Amino acid sequence: MPNTKSAIRRVRRVKKQTQVNRIRKSKYKNAVKQMEKLIKSKDQAKVKKYFSKFQSILMQVAKSGVISKNTASRKISRISKKISTK
Repeated sequence: MPNTKSAIRRVRRVKKQTQVNRIRKSKYKNAVKQMEKLIKSKDQAKVKKYFSKFQSILMQVAKSGVISKNTASRKISRISKKISTK
């Protein structure tokens, strides 16, 4: 249990931030799943249309620190590679 006033405030702040991070992580995972699903459907028009949004979501999440920038870049790169080879 937090004993000092600042520790009590910190607990409240961490609780809120945990929820925000959980939402961001969920957004990231959903974007990756959606992209994989579109690639499997082999609808190139939809894939290319969603790709820019996918990149944007991943970089937003990386900027906030939920995932690292290198992880986001790696995911984008691998997806881009899959799109261009098909």
